[in-house]
Amino acid sequence: MVTVPDASEYAVYFGRYISQVEGNDLFRVLDAEMAKTQSLLAGLSDSQALHRYADGKWSIKEVIGHLIDAERIFAYRALRYARLDKTELHSFEENDFVANARFDSVPLADLLREFALVRQANILFFRQLNDEEWSRTGVANGNRMSVRALAWTIAGHEVHHRRILSERYLR
Repeated sequence: MVTVPDASEYAVYFGRYISQVEGNDLFRVLDAEMAKTQSLLAGLSDSQALHRYADGKWSIKEVIGHLIDAERIFAYRALRYARLDKTELHSFEENDFVANARFDSVPLADLLREFALVRQANILFFRQLNDEEWSRTGVANGNRMSVRALAWTIAGHEVHHRRILSERYLR
């Protein structure tokens, strides 16, 4: 079982995501959170998924696209750190990623399927790691972080955005 990371394994900023995760079994959490997000959005039409709760905010499709992009980036960092790559990595500008991705033109069903497939691939990768690899660290945007903390950040980042979807988009 991959336990919740200690606060020393990540920058304070990422604690806002990790602290939102309920449970202490990473793989169960990753599966359960994906199921909750898929269930929340499954009944929406493509036109409903274009909804923005305010001017200048992302559409529902863009939120899902952001989750996909962020999960890929966090998993890429975890891969680099697990393989002992010492190269310091850059941050990513989430708003630029969304603005340049054209998520609103992608069917919602395709985005949800892609999100599930990215998660499945990451779970398979994470399941291969041993205890030593989980504790390895690297640096991105000047912040040291463990592989374990990145995996838990993936889960918490999803919880964070699903709450926003529930509270601001789908109320």
